[in-house]
Amino acid sequence: MKKRRHVKLVHEGNYVAEVNIELIETGEGWSPYLSLDDAGRLDDVREALRREDVESAGRVAKVYRLTPVN
Repeated sequence: MKKRRHVKLVHEGNYVAEVNIELIETGEGWSPYLSLDDAGRLDDVREALRREDVESAGRVAKVYRLTPVN
């Protein structure tokens, strides 16, 4: 089993968050996959962004506000 760091982007509304996770590679058919903690963290960040609670999402991830160009 091998673990590697990865940055997952979560997009909700006008926000994008960078969440650091670990991908677990086992060499089997479903690999790579996330730990339950990382999956929960992604869900928590997504839910906070839906509520526009940037402060809560910012505790776990780096949050950006999207601004239209035109």
